[in-house]
Amino acid sequence: MKKLTFNTPIAALMLGVSAISFSHTAVAQKSNAPVVCPGYEKGTTQLVGERTGKKVQRAFEAYNEDRVDEALQILMDIESSDEFDKAYVNRFVGNLLAAREGEGNRALNRLTSAVEPKVLNDLEHAQTLKLIGDLSMQEEKYSEAIKWYNKWMDFTCKEDPDVYTRLAQAYYEAKQIAKIIEPADKAIALYDEPNKNPYVLKMTSFYERKMYPETVKVAEELVSLFPEEPKWWTQLGLFYILIEEYKKSLGIFEIAYNNGWLTKENQIKQLAQLYASNGIPYKAARLMEKHLKEGLVEDSATNLAAVANSFHQAKNYDTAANFYGKAAAKSSDPDHYKKQGTLLIVAEDYKNAVVALENALERGAKDVGKIHFSLMEAHFYLGNFKKAYEYAEMAKKDSSIRRNANAWVPYIKEKAKNRGITI
Repeated sequence: MKKLTFNTPIAALMLGVSAISFSHTAVAQKSNAPVVCPGYEKGTTQLVGERTGKKVQRAFEAYNEDRVDEALQILMDIESSDEFDKAYVNRFVGNLLAAREGEGNRALNRLTSAVEPKVLNDLEHAQTLKLIGDLSMQEEKYSEAIKWYNKWMDFTCKEDPDVYTRLAQAYYEAKQIAKIIEPADKAIALYDEPNKNPYVLKMTSFYERKMYPETVKVAEELVSLFPEEPKWWTQLGLFYILIEEYKKSLGIFEIAYNNGWLTKENQIKQLAQLYASNGIPYKAARLMEKHLKEGLVEDSATNLAAVANSFHQAKNYDTAANFYGKAAAKSSDPDHYKKQGTLLIVAEDYKNAVVALENALERGAKDVGKIHFSLMEAHFYLGNFKKAYEYAEMAKKDSSIRRNANAWVPYIKEKAKNRGITI
């Protein structure tokens, strides 16, 4: 599954560092502080001390002028015994490192140190908790991400659909598949506009646990909400097969095909198979034939034989024989020649049937007795009674068709005698 990506603008997390007041005087909490849980005692807004604040101011100015390395060095050189100052600086450093390639783990260490004492102002604390969750996802520490997203929700009492979606993704990556459903459902309920990600995660959870009826239900919702997305249609069609709803599967694949969304060989072959399994072999054959000519379906012996089989089921014997002949030309498979010859007899093309059946024998076909029996029939209808008699005698060696071959012998002799031919 494709991972979700999370982008947190670093500047938005600086919380107005350029306007720092250098004092520890307690003031009322800002009005934009997060909504906290019932029973939470509202704290006071902490401010960095004057000495630390001046250095932080310099670091922020360097950052604004794209001198990020210098900003980091200024911050890392800060020494303070004050717990809030240390947490604030760690948060600033962590935010800067989070934006740099390959610095995820260092950023996590700094940000974790910033929140552990729980001395940051509420808004800063909440934003940092969420950032740690996002960074944990980025660094593939999925169990940690789950922990920090839950800490963010516990602290803020907020229900954010994006966070629920990220939490569901984290459960997926951590292979806690069953736990995906609850946050995915909450995300679905909270989004103002439908978002496909929680649906996909929910569908994946059901599918990987082989809960196919539930999988189908979610896939139906995806098709309903995002009808312009081709892959949801083909996936729904395949899921219907899992619950043996073959007519529904065919209907979905036909819609996808008519909209031009089946663009791969396996998709065309799937639709052809659905036509065949739903008792419409002629459509299966014509569909495959069309896309063989266009080149979407490979002109291979296997695919040609599949077309032949569908034409055979549709009782288009001569066309079926023709495709078996094409398959045989590519494969030299004696079974393809045998099927070609048998169908040519049904189509009353006895001369070409003999050629195909002899090719089958030359290439080491199995069921030799049955091929001899078919050659007997072909030669009989061509008027080659001596040949027909020879093949009848050969066919008698096969116990499975001996009785039928014996029944033909007197009939062949009688026809030959009527024509003045001695056997």
